[in-house]
Amino acid sequence: MTNEAIWMAIDCLAAIHGMSCSRLAQISGLDTTAFNRSKRYTRGGKPRWPSFGSVAKVLKATNTTWAEFVSLIPPESNETSCENK
Repeated sequence: MTNEAIWMAIDCLAAIHGMSCSRLAQISGLDTTAFNRSKRYTRGGKPRWPSFGSVAKVLKATNTTWAEFVSLIPPESNETSCENK
């Protein structure tokens, strides 16, 4: 499991619900910039992981189970989209 795979799952969840990541963050009670691509890595290039709390808020806001979310995480980071989800 990689940083990119978790972020991809968040991107897919937003797409499944027909919204942007900014809107997903907003309905989850987070800052609208919480899931911006620019915030996924530090200036030094170190990956930033979404907090478990943020993921939990997203799941609650979208009525998504943990199992459903995990199914969106690609088994390998070679997947680059959620079109097949």
